[in-house]
Amino acid sequence: MNTTIAVDEIPTLDHDDWMAVAAAELERLVAALEDLTPDDWTRPTPCTGWDVRAMVGHLVGMMELGADRAELQRQVGAATRRLEAEGGYRIDHLTALQVEEHAHLDPGQVIDAVRAAAPRAVAGRAAWTAEERQATYAPGPPFGEDWTRGYLFDVIHTRDPWLHRVVDLSTATGRPPTLTAEHDGRIVADVVAEWARRHDQPFRLTLAGRAGGTFAHGEDGEHLEVDAIDFCRILSGRAPGDGLLAVGVPF
Repeated sequence: MNTTIAVDEIPTLDHDDWMAVAAAELERLVAALEDLTPDDWTRPTPCTGWDVRAMVGHLVGMMELGADRAELQRQVGAATRRLEAEGGYRIDHLTALQVEEHAHLDPGQVIDAVRAAAPRAVAGRAAWTAEERQATYAPGPPFGEDWTRGYLFDVIHTRDPWLHRVVDLSTATGRPPTLTAEHDGRIVADVVAEWARRHDQPFRLTLAGRAGGTFAHGEDGEHLEVDAIDFCRILSGRAPGDGLLAVGVPF
């Protein structure tokens, strides 16, 4: 029997919850990388201009940023200087820097770097105090809104490697990602809750697959049926969406 979950009843993840989910996700990422063949590392991903090795270089750089506040300042400072000189988006300069700084690593070294950085990243993110997590800042275009530091380091820094694993790595290699309701379903449900808050319209949403479920809000809204991972792919901007699926969520 398929139980419909009201959006207001989706459990809210607190800081400790997110750190547990982040630790589990990075373990899954390491396992997925260890399963790659030499040819897999040069396969193109849905991330424009990135093969698998470049994408993982970005992930290593972001973990290192999360692990150490001095490294955070160094990377953001370098990206800001590039932004001032070249225009564009700071986030694109930041991720390009991360790819460049790890481009010399071979696949084995990349995996070693992920193994080393992952626990440090979770520990660094966990160390932010409640007051620091509540502080707001402007992430800059293309995000036309303010975020809290907690939203960045708890939510976005967990969603980003998750989406790279379950969408980009899987698409590039043709290997189905490891998915469970307990882990991936928890991340997807949180995405559903944020998506619902952002559009605040009635809907009934059926997400297929191990990470899916049925969710509803209000009466007489759109009835949507889509695979759970495709739902996140669409909301991230990696695929087009119509109607309420055109309402994006940051990853």
